[in-house]
Amino acid sequence: MSNAPWVTYRPAIKVLDCSIRDGGLINGHFFDDNLVEAVYRACIAAGVDYMEMGYKSDKKIFAPDKHGKWKFCDEDDVRRIVGDNKGDLKLSVMADAERTDYRNDILPRDKSVFDMVRVATYIHQIPTAVDMIKDAHDKGYEVSVNLMAASVVQDRELDEALDVFARTPADVVVLVDSYGVFYSEQIRDYTERYIKALEGTGKQVGIHTHNNLQLAFANTIEAVIVGANRLDATINGIGRGAGNCPMELLLSFLRNPKFKMRPILQCIQDHFVPLRQKIEWGCQIPYIITAHFNKHPRSAIELRGSPDKDNYVAFYDRCVEE
Repeated sequence: MSNAPWVTYRPAIKVLDCSIRDGGLINGHFFDDNLVEAVYRACIAAGVDYMEMGYKSDKKIFAPDKHGKWKFCDEDDVRRIVGDNKGDLKLSVMADAERTDYRNDILPRDKSVFDMVRVATYIHQIPTAVDMIKDAHDKGYEVSVNLMAASVVQDRELDEALDVFARTPADVVVLVDSYGVFYSEQIRDYTERYIKALEGTGKQVGIHTHNNLQLAFANTIEAVIVGANRLDATINGIGRGAGNCPMELLLSFLRNPKFKMRPILQCIQDHFVPLRQKIEWGCQIPYIITAHFNKHPRSAIELRGSPDKDNYVAFYDRCVEE
């Protein structure tokens, strides 16, 4: 181990861009092809390891005429952007437990452009998630499982969930701070807990943070220091509500010479600066309030879309009463 680890890098670390997937939660996944292609090209040029294109959502639950194409990630739509994707960048898609017709909509790997399926599950959905993990693995994919809203999972349930995941064929288990509430000490403890639970399995631990307390980047770094090797980030921090760990900050921190920040900055300048004129993301006071109460930010998102969007005190008082 180097006496000055901040001047070296850890080759085992892999970075996943989820700009289109998490960012799509802001605008119903109605991103045009030009933006998606720009993110794809930026990820390739920047040396990013994975790009998550969106969701595999069940069209019987989510009406296609009310959601953009990246809510469903049909193979033809993805291939129109990436072709056969023959480079080093791997493609990921997220499948929500109980919201994905995974047996039919996730094709065998040799018929798909995707390399990885990321199964997202809440604690009460784990039996379904385990079946989804096995299904994706048997079809030939790399598989990740993201346990959502870890901040509201009881300790005993978390330990049981990690034990279950350790016995699945998942390659990665991701710690998800869905509500953006964790401080560095908590991230450290949770990451160590995940690593210990998966010890000896060969599985990697990942981290996905939200920026409600403006700690998404700092908390991602904390997870890296403890030993997480799979890191989620988004260009310009785009993502649901307060957004995610900014890719441009993360690549700068990692110091691996394969990562290049300039293509990300170019993408921000050309595409995300204009996009901010159309949709809002990033830390706003209502997101700080929901994080303070360890609540899902949906009420803050609703407030930010209303004429009363800056009535912070009334919103705080409402959260106190709930």
